[in-house]
Amino acid sequence: MDCIFCKIKAGEIPAQIVYRDDEIIAFRDINPKAPSHLLVIPNRHIETLADLKEEDTNMIGRLVLVANQIASEEGFSENGYRLVMNCREHGGQEVYHLHLHLLGGRQMMWPPG
Repeated sequence: MDCIFCKIKAGEIPAQIVYRDDEIIAFRDINPKAPSHLLVIPNRHIETLADLKEEDTNMIGRLVLVANQIASEEGFSENGYRLVMNCREHGGQEVYHLHLHLLGGRQMMWPPG
């Protein structure tokens, strides 16, 4: 498989990993859109949000809980942060491995630019 996130998870590509457990890994985005921009991904390769199944319900909840924990540890939970998931080309997805963007450390604007 030629998935960059799977290669990061396997240690084949270096990344600044901030969290890892049996189900989830989180690392800093190499092209940040905010002072703190992290990606939270499931260890299991799932291409898009549209590919989720009923049995993935707990994993999606854990992605959010891990993002909340990281926001607190990074020190921007109190002021707020943004969680974003993109789905497929028109949704802005660039890497086809399900991932949650955690952005913080500055005021977020709407609509996002």
